Amino acid sequence: MFNGIAGGGAEDLPQLQSTMRAIELACSYIQINTNPAAAEATILSLHQSPQPYKACRFILENSQVASARFQAAAAIKEAAIREWSFLSTEDKGHANSSDAYVFSKVSSVAAQLMKRGWLEFTPAEKEVFSTRYLRSIAIFWTINQAILGSRGLDVQFIGIHFLESLVSEFSPSTSSAMSLPREFHENCRKSLEQNYLKTFYSWAQDAALSVTNKIVESNSDVPEVKILNWEFRYSKGGTKGSINVFSDGMRSDTASSRKTECVIVQPGASWCDVLLSSSHVGWLINLYSSLRQKFAFEGYWLDCPVAVSARKLIVQLCSLAGEVFPSNNAQMREQHLLLLLSGVLPWIDPPDVISKEIEEGRSGSEMIDGCRALLSIATVTIPVVFDRLLRSIRPFGTLTLLSLLMGEVVKVLLANSNDKETWSYESMDGSGGNAWLPPEGMHAAASLFSLIAESELKLASASATTDEDDADCLASVSAMDERLGSYALIARAAVDATVPFLTKLFSDRVARLHQGRGTVDPTDTLEEVYSLLLIIGHVLADEGEGETALVPDALQTHFVDVVEAGNHPVLNCKIHEQCLDANMRSSIFSPRLMEAVIWFLARWSFTYLMLVEDCNLGSNQLQSLPSRACLFTFFNEHNQGKFVLDIIVRISLTSLMSYPGEKDLQELTCHQLLHALVRRRNICFHLLSLDSWRNLANAFANDKSLFLLNGVSQRSLAQTLVLSAYGMQSSDASNQYVKDLMAHMTSSLVDLANNSDLKNLAQQPDIIMLVSCVLERLRGAASATEPRTQRAIYEMGLSVMNPVLRLLEVYKHESAVIYLLLKFVVDWVDGQISYLEAHETAGVVNFCMSLLQIYSSHNIGKISLSLSSTLLNEAKTEKYKDLRALLQLLSHLCSKDMVDFSSDSIETQSTNISQVVFFGLHIITPLITLELLKYPKLCFDYFSLISHMLEVYPETLAQLNSDAFNHVLTTVDFGLHQQDVDIVTMCLRALKALASYHYKETKAGNTGLGSHAAGQTDPNGVFHEGILSRFLRHYFMCLPFSCYSTDLVSTAADALFPLILCEPNLYQGLGNELIEKQGNPNFKTRLANALQVLTTSNQLSSSLDRLNYQRFRKNLNNFLIEVRGFLKTK
Repeated sequence: MFNGIAGGGAEDLPQLQSTMRAIELACSYIQINTNPAAAEATILSLHQSPQPYKACRFILENSQVASARFQAAAAIKEAAIREWSFLSTEDKGHANSSDAYVFSKVSSVAAQLMKRGWLEFTPAEKEVFSTRYLRSIAIFWTINQAILGSRGLDVQFIGIHFLESLVSEFSPSTSSAMSLPREFHENCRKSLEQNYLKTFYSWAQDAALSVTNKIVESNSDVPEVKILNWEFRYSKGGTKGSINVFSDGMRSDTASSRKTECVIVQPGASWCDVLLSSSHVGWLINLYSSLRQKFAFEGYWLDCPVAVSARKLIVQLCSLAGEVFPSNNAQMREQHLLLLLSGVLPWIDPPDVISKEIEEGRSGSEMIDGCRALLSIATVTIPVVFDRLLRSIRPFGTLTLLSLLMGEVVKVLLANSNDKETWSYESMDGSGGNAWLPPEGMHAAASLFSLIAESELKLASASATTDEDDADCLASVSAMDERLGSYALIARAAVDATVPFLTKLFSDRVARLHQGRGTVDPTDTLEEVYSLLLIIGHVLADEGEGETALVPDALQTHFVDVVEAGNHPVLNCKIHEQCLDANMRSSIFSPRLMEAVIWFLARWSFTYLMLVEDCNLGSNQLQSLPSRACLFTFFNEHNQGKFVLDIIVRISLTSLMSYPGEKDLQELTCHQLLHALVRRRNICFHLLSLDSWRNLANAFANDKSLFLLNGVSQRSLAQTLVLSAYGMQSSDASNQYVKDLMAHMTSSLVDLANNSDLKNLAQQPDIIMLVSCVLERLRGAASATEPRTQRAIYEMGLSVMNPVLRLLEVYKHESAVIYLLLKFVVDWVDGQISYLEAHETAGVVNFCMSLLQIYSSHNIGKISLSLSSTLLNEAKTEKYKDLRALLQLLSHLCSKDMVDFSSDSIETQSTNISQVVFFGLHIITPLITLELLKYPKLCFDYFSLISHMLEVYPETLAQLNSDAFNHVLTTVDFGLHQQDVDIVTMCLRALKALASYHYKETKAGNTGLGSHAAGQTDPNGVFHEGILSRFLRHYFMCLPFSCYSTDLVSTAADALFPLILCEPNLYQGLGNELIEKQGNPNFKTRLANALQVLTTSNQLSSSLDRLNYQRFRKNLNNFLIEVRGFLKTK
């Protein structure tokens, strides 16, 4: 549309005016939503016109419509980047505007154009180009001229804004897309950082100094902030010579989601003069202080751009570290931090006054930045130095200030506990520094924790009258757990004071409950006891999930004067005594309080009950301390341990029997407390001798009230009771214990399955509940299989094989029961398969095949597209869970070939596991759609099995018919395109195994994959490549352009190497094709050389041995480093 008038010398003034009016009219039509399609087409034609620079310059210089000038600036950028190779120097930038957002666009365009030509000029030419370029734009002058201020204040700020845009454009994480190689962007970055960045910072300093008395009039940010946000890569111990081609261009230090992470600034030794030796820091502190004082009564000022960017720069300067400080001048670092701390102090001190002002409406941004500054200082110093900084100007140390600040934040945080993301939340995170404190900070820690505990109790008491729905309660418990974990670190820094303090608080509340029984409403006190139990539990013990719980070092090494265990404050929280009082329990211990009791006992017992000294007390060298001896001996098996163990079991049984329907309490009891007891083998030996444990086992087997537990609790309780069999003296006794425990479960299932009226009887709700309960218990027992109890659990499963198949038929429309049946079989096979003899294995395999066939016959085509979206999603979820269980079953069968503890020799094994598993896959894969593979867990299990099968049994895959083979390889191709690294890795391993098998077999004169690899012609005469050729073509053409981690590249190399050996001619052709696509002769040469080196360097040969795989990994890594820089574009 604008061709000719926008291009060379044919345009004249009327044509330029016509173009400007057309663009102005189109912009106004878009604003009023009149014929927007035609208006957008007009604007698009300007953007796509060849060489539109004179028309755009005319619009920028003459149009009174800001949006028209904005579009002209954008058109200049797009055309200049598109036509850079034949663009004249005169046309490399023309713009002028006073509107802020138009100016921002023009500034961005100018920075992009300068970057586009950055590598094409020598340093001298850059200076000439820069001067000519900035002058030609009319609004831009050289940065030096702006610093001098000869053209006025406005021009100075324009120059600074351009400088900020330039730094932003050269940073990879904020650069614009130019369709240029990544190598270009990285080289621009490297050039700017090494040669210009420090100079730009100095210019910005000088510009700011020259307008100190007027800087508040600007709405612009301080550009030093943008420069110190730079991720310095080439100033740490020398220059990095290569480009990270595996990076996505984002800053590594911003990967964390925590908003309070401190980003360390390490610009290198060359920056010492500009950042430290000059008076820049002092000037910045004084400037902010002066402006702060001047606008003390103007509330808006704290959040204006100048104030925000100045504080951000101060926080960044607090995090300076590395070579910028001379290695032999520690005093310079302390003086630098002290200067900054003195400037930050008015933002946060006195904390109570500032907090009150914020609560009354003042902005909290300054206090938050002050906390961030403290966090930065704490991050770059050790605690002793951190505390010492403030002592030179105040009568107390920095840790005391931090304690006061944290105390005030905690007060506000708890007072506004229902508010979300207030200033106190951010301050809480930002001021949380190092948990370890020197002796000077212990008093401050004790005072702070005292305040925290009292505040938590006030909050707990107030919450007694507050109603919360379940979702809010769950969220608050989760947040509280994280908060209490932080409090525990503070408490342990001063345990000599905090643990006795907690003990006293707890004793006072318990005494208050006794004194007020029957006369005073105990609700408030009960909430305080609940809160105290959680606090004490966090202080005394760490979460032991997945590892051996250790007694915290602080609790082992303190209380050195304690000789008698009864006086040890850690051992003096006797909550169990109150739980066993029947009257107290009925009148006071609500389900909520019992949850806290159970949680506390689980956490405490796993850390302190019947300690194994070398394990639970760690490697602490202070083993002779009396306090340490108390912790070890008081609750061991020869002292109070067995007595307390009996009490805990009785409490557990009480919580299960006396609080029916309390799901959370029962799950805590079964899954945490009881399970914690059997995790330690030394405790199991004592459990089975307790009458209380025998009572629990008897209630499990015979008491109907325990059949009302939910599924998770049933399974966990059965698992716990079976695991406790380890405490029996012999294997025979352990097996008999399990048989007696589970006999009632198996007999009830067998009796039900043999009932002649099963079809009608099975649909009754109480029978469905009974079957579900029994299956959960059987599953729990199966998951507890150990060598000592394997035989009993095998016989348990063997006895219910036929009932399981019968129930699978009967309950084919009850998805919940079907899933429980499948999960029981999965867990049982998983625990048993490695121990089974040949004839037993055959029986189990036949049972599994029957189960698969029955399930498949009832479920093929069951998911109907005619269902509503809700029902369809529910059906997909049900099938996803079932299919995942079946895949796990096949995976467990595979393990027989890998781990086999049976006494049979290999020759006597009559079952071919690989054929069985492939047969199982053939049965269930028609049920697995690509849509279902979008479920991450199902996808992982499926490709885990496929990868294993192709790696271990490639010859079996080669024997499959064409349809079955193609179905497996189609899903492998699907997996290769997933975002999940684990899925891609497994598919690459499968591809490696397949190609390696084919290459080795054909080299030995065999057929290998045969027709699957050779390709074939369809009835229409169209030739289809073999499977290996298709994968080689896809992967070789995609690998140089994809973002893979180094680990994934190694796995890809292992797959690519045998593919190349299988199809050398195709590889050669693909390489030539890739070379011919390069328009740049230099890139062609580099790519050709890199392809040659890929398959010839490092003495690479055609043998698929370990050494050659290692060589090819190195070759591919070097290849990608060489070519990705120019093949990948941005």
